[in-house]
Amino acid sequence: MNSPLYVRTILYLSIFFLSSNIVLGSNCTHSCGNKFLPFPFGFSSGCPIQLNCTSNGQIVINKFPVQSVTSDTILINLLAKCTRPFSAIHNLFSSNYAPTSRNGILFQNCSFSQSSCLIPSTMIQTHFELLDCGKENMSCYSEPNSENNFIDLRNLSRTGCSSLFSAISVESNLNSSAVSLDVQVVQLGWWVHGHCKCSSNANCTKITSPIDGKLGYRCLCFEGFVGDGFLAGSGCRKDYTTCNPSKYLSGKCGGTTRVGVLVGGIVAGASLMVSVGLICCFIRRRLNFQNRRRRNRELCETTGITIPVYQYKEMEKATNFFSEKRRLGNGAYGTVYSGKLQNDNWVAIKRIRNRDTDSIEQFINEINLLSSVNHPNLVRLLGCSIENGEQILVYEFMPNGTLLQHLQREKGNRLPWPVRLTIAAETAQAIAYLHNAMHPPIYHRDVKSSNILLDYNYKSKVADFGLSRLGMIESSHISTAPQGTPGYLDPQYHQNFQLSDKSDVYSFGVVLAEIITGLKAVDFARHQDEINLAALAIDRIGKGNLDEIIDPFIEPHVDASTLSSVHKVAELAFRCLAFHRDMRPSMMEVAIELEQLRLSKWMNSEDNITGSSEGSSISSTSDVSDKPLNLSIKKQEMDIKVIFSTEKIKDYSPVSVQDPWNSEESSPSCSSLLNHIVK
Repeated sequence: MNSPLYVRTILYLSIFFLSSNIVLGSNCTHSCGNKFLPFPFGFSSGCPIQLNCTSNGQIVINKFPVQSVTSDTILINLLAKCTRPFSAIHNLFSSNYAPTSRNGILFQNCSFSQSSCLIPSTMIQTHFELLDCGKENMSCYSEPNSENNFIDLRNLSRTGCSSLFSAISVESNLNSSAVSLDVQVVQLGWWVHGHCKCSSNANCTKITSPIDGKLGYRCLCFEGFVGDGFLAGSGCRKDYTTCNPSKYLSGKCGGTTRVGVLVGGIVAGASLMVSVGLICCFIRRRLNFQNRRRRNRELCETTGITIPVYQYKEMEKATNFFSEKRRLGNGAYGTVYSGKLQNDNWVAIKRIRNRDTDSIEQFINEINLLSSVNHPNLVRLLGCSIENGEQILVYEFMPNGTLLQHLQREKGNRLPWPVRLTIAAETAQAIAYLHNAMHPPIYHRDVKSSNILLDYNYKSKVADFGLSRLGMIESSHISTAPQGTPGYLDPQYHQNFQLSDKSDVYSFGVVLAEIITGLKAVDFARHQDEINLAALAIDRIGKGNLDEIIDPFIEPHVDASTLSSVHKVAELAFRCLAFHRDMRPSMMEVAIELEQLRLSKWMNSEDNITGSSEGSSISSTSDVSDKPLNLSIKKQEMDIKVIFSTEKIKDYSPVSVQDPWNSEESSPSCSSLLNHIVK
């Protein structure tokens, strides 16, 4: 009997408390006279944000009239008054609202500076010029850089002002082209305490209270919806007042609009057109690619080009569109870039400049000539590109830079004498090969230390050979305009414009002087009489004062064989630098003499190593050391002549950079010499 009574009692109490909660939740008066405010605003204690309603139906906040209430602000009329106490500012702060940072609040008799005010002082004087309250004592306060977009009451309390005069509200940022000022109005931002409890058709804006730092929020209905947006209020509902039934396919509000169908049709049509365009573009690119391959194949078949012909786009991709970061240097006939091909191999790409775009036939003939060159000390031509009016040559990549960089310590350490002598001998052999083994002979015209490249083993590789032929169209090898680099130029070539193999001999003589001295060919930092290295070398060698200009790094006085070798190379350089070309040796003679010096130096180094182990000492300047050199001259001369005169020129056409280079006949590498020196 007691159990049913107990259940009935619990049921009655639950209904009572639920009804009480509903009554309490709805115990909020939203009307003031003929004015109505939405949730959460009201005029009774049950409202989240309680405002005041006067007997005549005016909405106020602590005696300040409320001008309007929006979805995020409350605008208060703050009339200008000279004697209003400073404490009145506290009435604008509560647990649910506070002045925003878009206000300029005006005070009197303050101790702070007006420099941070949002409102210019000229505007303040203009709007309040009729009031005689001592405008010279008026100050404006604002916090435009506030983190939470509210004015901090604690900062206001530290201003030291005695009275609150008025305020100006800014509707938009002063950086905008349109500015709206509400004079004698202060803007309050409002919020409701707690976590977001908004309608599903509303946005929730989270706010940190500037009063107590607690979390708050505001709700705003989406576009096309009306209401206060709060779950505890009226929420959000569809705005049918702005609905035009004729805009909908069904003739009633809701569903698919005619504009939506039109937009969908336009999008579908545009998508179809784009798809067709992409397909056509793909087909066109495919056809162009096939046509380019066919043209390249026909070009190779008709012109006899035996090296790969690359597309211009591949050259752009390899050099990152000829980026300045990939630029290795500027040559006499173009700019050189480092490039990475599709097979991940690095190459040197020379972009020829100042070329006649109609001289394709001449360019092809020159490519065939350059690709036929086959010597271990000449940089290999690996491919070319002749698209888009560009003429590009692809060479093997030399990682150790140029001889000039090493001599000037721009790259690595200065080279020891055996390595320098080997580089000189290999370079001379390469130039002699161009003069004697090629028909017609190729005259370099720009022999210099920056055109002598070094591979991984410090083997000499001469670059830019034959490019002088690309620089101009000529009928013969004589009577041409002078070409070359200052400091290396043959004086007779400069005077009478007559080119011969002896012009390269003179330039090589300057390179020998650089190898001996480590000085630049032209250096304006030196004395006026010593600017030109060729003239300096001729003067010192001719007077027997070679020791004054020998590079100290060579250390010629460590052993007699090194000093003797340096002096013999200097004598050879002196002959190469003769003014009259008939007095200069041929490049073949220079190559033979340097090879003899190099081999004698090598054999002396081996003998010294063996002799030191046996406790004996051998002098390289003695008659005994010279005799084996003299006995071997004819054999060495015969071997070198065989290399340059009777060797058959192979039609070498590497498929890629990975093709091996046959160098069994080359002399001991510089890396092996470096190892002996280290030992």
